[in-house]
Parts: sequence; C-alpha cells; structure tokens
Amino acid sequence: MFRLVIRKFLEVFIFLLFIMFVSFLFIRLAPGDPVLTILNVDELSVSQEQVEAMREEMGFNDPLLIQFGNWLLDFVQLDFGNSYSTGQPVMQMLMRALPATAELTLGALLVMLLVALPLGSLSAVYRGSWIDTVSRMLSIVGAAVPSFWLGLILIDLFGVRFGGLPTMGRDGFASLILPSLTLGLAISSVYVRLLRSSLLDSLSQEFVRSARARGLSEGRIFLMHAFRHSLPPVITVFGVSLGSLIGGVVVIEVLFAYPGIGKLVVDAIRQRDYPLIQGYILIMAVVVFFVNTAVDLSYRYLNPEMKLKEKEAHR
Repeated sequence: MFRLVIRKFLEVFIFLLFIMFVSFLFIRLAPGDPVLTILNVDELSVSQEQVEAMREEMGFNDPLLIQFGNWLLDFVQLDFGNSYSTGQPVMQMLMRALPATAELTLGALLVMLLVALPLGSLSAVYRGSWIDTVSRMLSIVGAAVPSFWLGLILIDLFGVRFGGLPTMGRDGFASLILPSLTLGLAISSVYVRLLRSSLLDSLSQEFVRSARARGLSEGRIFLMHAFRHSLPPVITVFGVSLGSLIGGVVVIEVLFAYPGIGKLVVDAIRQRDYPLIQGYILIMAVVVFFVNTAVDLSYRYLNPEMKLKEKEAHR
C-alpha cells in the first residue's frame, strides 16, 4: 500500500509538470490577446505604445520558456497569480467557487446512485422480465440524450410551466435540485448497464452457487457476495469517466448560471484570463489524481484477489 501511494505521487509529479507546460503553451498560442481585453479597446481608444507597454509590463514579450519558468517559480511558492479581469488572487477565486461545484457534483452522484443502483440491481435479478426491459430502454434513452438538452427540458417543465423550482443561481437547496437531476440522470444510464452486466457475471460465479448450497438467504448472497464482487468494474469506470463528469459539471453550471468553478473558467476563457485558466487546469488535475488514487485503493479493498497477487509478487 505504501509503495502504491509513493508511486502514485511520483506519477502525479511528472503528470503535473507535463500538464503545466502543455496547458501553458496552448493557452499562450490560443487566438486573442489578454492585453486588448484588459485595456477594453472596443470602448476606449488605446495607442499601440500603450499596448506594447502593457505587454512588456506583463511579461508577454519574453520568450515562452522564460514566461513558463517565471510562472513555475510562482507556482512552487503556491502563488497562482492574480486574475487579469478582477485583480483578485486566483487561488482565492477558485476556493470561493469550489464549494458550489462540490455541492453540484455530490448532488449529481447522489442522483446517479439513487437511479443506477436500484435499476441495475433489479434488471440483473429479474433478467428477461419487464423490469429488465424497461430498465434497459431507459438507460439507452438516457445515454442518447445530451445533458444540456435534458437540462433545458427540466427548466421548461419545472421552471416555466409548473414553476416552483429556481432555474438560475445558487440560493439554497432548491437551486441545487434541477442541476443535480440533470447531471445525475445524464450519467446514470452508463452505470445502470454496467452494474447490470457486472451483477449478471457475479451471479453466475461458482462462489454464489456454493453460498446457495450452504443455505444462505438470497438477500445475504446478493448483498455480501454478488453485489460486492460486482463493484470493482463499476468503480474503475467511474475513475476513468471522471473527466467526463467534470466536463458535464462545466456545461450544467453554465446552463443554470450556477456560480461554480466551471462557470468561472468559461468566463475566464472569454476574457483571456490566463492565470485563472491555468489555476483551474491544475486544480482539476489534482482532483482527478486523488480520486483515481482513492479508486485504486478501494479496488484493492473490494477485490481480495489483488491483495493475494501483490503478496505473491513480493515473495
């Protein structure tokens, strides 16, 4: 376990260096000039001398490697710089928006669990029945419907036609319902099918037949043996699809004007706010690393065979 954690930290160190350099390079090569955005050239007459002076002051005239080195030196000191648009520290802005994104992510995961666990389990236990047919049809429809389209439908139904639920902003628990439903329903279809397939495989294993031969109840066999055995593939896919989940959060935050990190970075892209974009990329890379590490550790806990293989490998 200790070796795994050390190896993961070495991997994330190399990964972060690569992500920092590539993202820094691509952001600098992207169309648009943050200096012109800061000076508001569309509303104010600015001379070319003023533009060049601002570029020199902000270091944009230096070679890219020098710019990256200066930025990396600040990053080592945990200084992400200040936002070009607001002048506030980037870390402060990200930390202020992070709770909203965390709430939305947890809400979506809760919806996904409430939908995927019962539908996937019932579909596997009652294979070939009408429950299985309905569950598979719903999962296919859910996979085909884009999350933003589903969000627009929910806004129209519960925000316009029937009313009662807020469709914009973050003002208490009610504001979290529609965004969480939208994202949770959008991602649940994948896990319904995956859990069904994994459970069917588990229920056909020899240890399930042995448990029935020992006289264990079907409920105990399902929960303590088949269900636990079916979780590792589901958790593994969750770790792999985490990037898609983060991307879905960005779309939903923009759609519902939810003041999280996703909406913050979309506004930063429009304003060519390089420090804020760079800070967002790094924060998300660290989040993905810790989640994937937790997935690996849980996989070893849920799958005892991996522990035995590791012990044999060290002998």
